[in-house]
This record gives sequence, C-alpha cells and structure tokens, in this order.
Amino acid sequence: MKRRVVVLTMVSLLGMGSRALAQESSDTKEYRVNLLFGLNQPLLGGFNVEGNFIYDRWIFDYSHGVNLQFDNALLDAANQAQGIDVLVPWTTGFGIGYFMNDWLNLRLEPKWHRFELFPMGTEQTTANSLGGYTTFSMGAGLYANLRPFKRQENFLKGFTVAPSIRYWPRVGSSLDNHAFTFEQPGNGGMIEHEAMQVGVNNTPWVLNVSVGYSLSWLKK
Repeated sequence: MKRRVVVLTMVSLLGMGSRALAQESSDTKEYRVNLLFGLNQPLLGGFNVEGNFIYDRWIFDYSHGVNLQFDNALLDAANQAQGIDVLVPWTTGFGIGYFMNDWLNLRLEPKWHRFELFPMGTEQTTANSLGGYTTFSMGAGLYANLRPFKRQENFLKGFTVAPSIRYWPRVGSSLDNHAFTFEQPGNGGMIEHEAMQVGVNNTPWVLNVSVGYSLSWLKK
C-alpha cells in the first residue's frame, strides 16, 4: 500500500511537471530565490519554511519546521501500543541538488529531527515528559518546482508550487543503540522505544507540497 502511494504520487508529480514544461524553455538559465511554506505541517499543528537559492541548474536549500504534533492515533501500530503521543519540536537541515530539466530537481539532504515523548492525552510539559532524543537522517528528495503563471507580467508571475517525495532514512541518533526504555503509562512496566523514522507511519518516506514565491534577478 505504501509503495502504491509513492508510485501514484510520482505519477502525479510527473504529470504536473509535463504541463509546466510547456511553459519552460530548456535552454533558459535563471538565478533566483524561492521562499516556500509547507502545507502538510499546519495539519499537524506546526509550521515549516524553506528557502532556495538557484544558480543555473544547481539548487541549495535550507528548511526548518517546528511544533509537529503526532497524537497517538497518528502513530504506527507499534508506537500506538506504547500509549504515547509524540512531539517533534523542530526539524532542520539543508540540501544541495541539481535540476534534471527546468522543473524537476534531485537533492541530497542531511537533516536533524528532535522527538519528545509524552503519555497519551496528557499536557506536553517537561514534568510529563517520558524522554526525548535527536535523530540524523541522510537521504534524497525529488522535487518539482512549478510556476504556473510564469509568463504573466504581474505579481502572479512568481507564484510557485513545489510537490516533493523524499526518502530520509535515520542513520544516527543521540540514543545508545537507537533505543531507550521508559515506564509505560498506565501499567508501570518498562518498555523499550526505538528511535523513530521521520516519515509517514514511522518510515523514511516524506511526502509534502509547498507553496510560495520565486524572485528572479538574472537570466541568460
């Protein structure tokens, strides 16, 4: 099922890019900056901002997200069974990539993520914390960078939509052996918690759509 979602999203990205390609000239080189905001993060009570610097076909980015709240019902089955809610107070990192054509780019992305655990349904305060840890992921992201109004000579010209599929596997964490134990809420027994992956359903897969604005200051 997860694989089917990824394939369908890829097809959707390619379809959007094909339409945008009709408005793009493959030999046009632009130097620009993008400021983008994720649409998925507000659904989790949080916020994400991303800045891009595009130089010829190279793209450099920095992104930072805050306050992502994963209630127990949003967790995978194993973590649901632990009776916890998870807060990601911040996730941050950068990327470097290359445009394979005028709208599609592939990036290498090192990222850091902070996880805080709380008993399910409790106030997320220091007193209620079950523990926390930081993970490091190193992966890749496939991004579309679409400007549907590029040919217009008004403020809509810079409007940008950026769907993405990212594979960010956890390669390190602040925990010994990527796990720690805590007293399970409700029964007093000790339980081992493995450091989480940052993506959908505790996997490395991250899907998102960002919107924002692009400013060009030089063209060739």
